[in-house]
Amino acid sequence: MRVDRRFLIVVGCSLIWAFLVAGLFYRVASRAGHPRAAQPERPVVVAARPLPLGDVIAADSVKIVQVPENLFPKGGFSRVEEVLERPVVSPIQPDEPVVEPRIAAKGSGLGLAPMIPPGMRAMSVRVNDVVGVAGFVLPGMRVDVLVTGHVPGGDDTTTTTVLQNILALSAGQTIQPDSKGQPISATVVTLLVTPAQAESLTLANSEGKIQLVLRNSTDQELSQTTGRQLRDLYGVERSRPALAAIVPARAPRSPDPVRARVEVAPSVQPKEPDEVVMIRGNQKVLERPASKVGN
Repeated sequence: MRVDRRFLIVVGCSLIWAFLVAGLFYRVASRAGHPRAAQPERPVVVAARPLPLGDVIAADSVKIVQVPENLFPKGGFSRVEEVLERPVVSPIQPDEPVVEPRIAAKGSGLGLAPMIPPGMRAMSVRVNDVVGVAGFVLPGMRVDVLVTGHVPGGDDTTTTTVLQNILALSAGQTIQPDSKGQPISATVVTLLVTPAQAESLTLANSEGKIQLVLRNSTDQELSQTTGRQLRDLYGVERSRPALAAIVPARAPRSPDPVRARVEVAPSVQPKEPDEVVMIRGNQKVLERPASKVGN
């Protein structure tokens, strides 16, 4: 029996290729079967339920989970005791790590107080549907504050921007925005201001009418405005100040000491009348003074 040579070559190549593929799969399977070296883990405190803004962390609102040490969050905590009774200043979702920037210091207060950074103040202003931009001034948004009134010494109504890029902390008693972005009907809006801005806002609220202007939270530019007067809306030119107010009065010249000694005002004697009218009863008589008669 004679075997074809080409058949033997094909069979040989197939066997060699089969051995190569089998060896490759064996190496891959052997590597997958070996357990990986265990990575060190570290406990981290996470939220057991949603923690809204202003909530105080209790023992049943957090839990401990193990995470790889290289995935431990920056500012995280490993013990529950470190976060108990601390107010939340930023909402935390379930199973989200509790980190230092999301909570305030223990004993810093409840509700709105922990949200006020050091050196800042929270000030509330009374608004209506128009001033409050129809209820769309929500917590976390930024506004400008305009005041309309009479400038001291002026006779026209003026509107001026007194504060810009001011953070709204709350609308009424709500300190977190609605999840669907719905407007909040509130008569009071609380703004985060510096002490100097608080003085300006108090003065504007007492001396004029304030208006809140909603702005994009990403717009940090401060506009330079000169204010608008009522006459500007009707195209009336502003009254020019008097010339005396523009040109300063000249200072009086110092007197010349030489001429002051020489020039002396002459004395003037009063002139005597030539005739005097005398009325006796119903008769009128003209008489001359004695000095004139002697002359």
